[in-house]
Amino acid sequence: MNKEDLFKGLWPALITPVGNNEKPELKELNKLCEVLVKQGVDGLYVLGSTGQGVLFGEEDRKEVLEVVLECVGGRVPVMAQLGCLTTRESVRLAEHAALSGVAAVSSVGPIYFAGGQQMAIHHYTEIAEAAQLPFFPYQLGVIPGNFEEFIQSILKVPFIEGMKLTTGNLLEISRVHNIAKDQLKLFSGADELFCQASLSGTVGAIGTFYNLWGQECKYVLHEFQKGNFQLASRFMLKFQEIIELVLPNIWTFLKEAMLIKHQVNIGNTISPLGRGQIGWTESQVAAILASLAQTLQE
Repeated sequence: MNKEDLFKGLWPALITPVGNNEKPELKELNKLCEVLVKQGVDGLYVLGSTGQGVLFGEEDRKEVLEVVLECVGGRVPVMAQLGCLTTRESVRLAEHAALSGVAAVSSVGPIYFAGGQQMAIHHYTEIAEAAQLPFFPYQLGVIPGNFEEFIQSILKVPFIEGMKLTTGNLLEISRVHNIAKDQLKLFSGADELFCQASLSGTVGAIGTFYNLWGQECKYVLHEFQKGNFQLASRFMLKFQEIIELVLPNIWTFLKEAMLIKHQVNIGNTISPLGRGQIGWTESQVAAILASLAQTLQE
C-alpha cells in the first residue's frame, strides 16, 4: 500500500484496557486489536487521550505499542501518540516507536505551560526529527495566536504529513485545509462530525467511539461520500444524540458497551480519570446499541 492510501479512513483512537493495578491489561488489548482489525478499520491510533497514554509510565507505553504492533502484524497501519509532560520523554518514545515499526507518529503540544505557537513548533520538531516518520501533530481546540502563521509553521516541521484536528468547528477545519491545500492530510478528531468534516477537507477520522462502532461508522462514511445522504443523516443524528447522552459518563458506558458488543473488558480508568462517573445497566446500554443499529436497517 502506498503512502497516499495509507493515511485515510476510519481509525479508532484505541482504548487501552486497564487492570485492577492500573497497569495495561495486555490480554484484553490483544482481543480488542483483533476485533477492530477483523472489522476492517483503516488504522489504529495508539496511546492518545482515549488510550490514556499520558497517564502511563514510559515503559508501559512502550509495551502497549509493542503488543499492538505484534497483534496487528502489518494488517493495518499504526500511529503512535507520543505526547508527554516533557519533550525529552516524547523523544525517547519517538525513537522507540520508529524502531518498533509504526507507520506514523503524533503528539499533543506542550500542556500546562504558556508559550504559544513557538513552544509547540519546537516540541513538534524535536519529536519529528527523532522518529523520522510521517508526523501528525494534534490540535486541541482553538489554535493559538495567528491562525495562518501557525499552519505555515506546521508545514515547515520535518516529516510533516497531516494533523489530527480535535475541533467541532467545521470552519476551522476548512481554514486549515484551505491554507495547507494538499500538503496536510487532515483527520477529524470530533467523532460526532466524521461525515460533515469530510466536506471541509478531511481524509478520515480518528475517535473514541470507533472502538465500539468502527465498522458501522466506516460504512456510513463511505456511503455518505458516494451520495447516500439519507442514510448518513439518519445515522449521524442518532449517533450525535447518543454521544451527547453518554458523554458525561463515557467511561462507564464504554466499559459496559464493549463487553456487550465485543466481549472485551476494558476495565476501569487510571485515577483520577473517570472517577465519579455514574454506572449504566446492561439494559440501558443494550437499548442504546440497538437504537443505532436500527438506523442502518431503515
